[in-house]
Amino acid sequence: MLTVEFTIEPFVEGDPGEHVTAAVAAVEAHGIAVDFGPFGSLFSVDAETLPAVVADLLRVAYGKGATYVNISVSRFES
Repeated sequence: MLTVEFTIEPFVEGDPGEHVTAAVAAVEAHGIAVDFGPFGSLFSVDAETLPAVVADLLRVAYGKGATYVNISVSRFES
């Protein structure tokens, strides 16, 4: 599994805006739980599903007015 951390701007604490909430909903539409936070959000996904989920996140975020999206993908081996 991969961990994806993302930040979408502009971000206003307490009022993230549709460009953020719709992007989170796009990820959740894949059946993936998002840990939503004020400085970044994250989710876990398998490598095969990653491209489609990230594409949807980006498409929706920029389509709803995002000015910047930062995505970091990590694999933590135990």
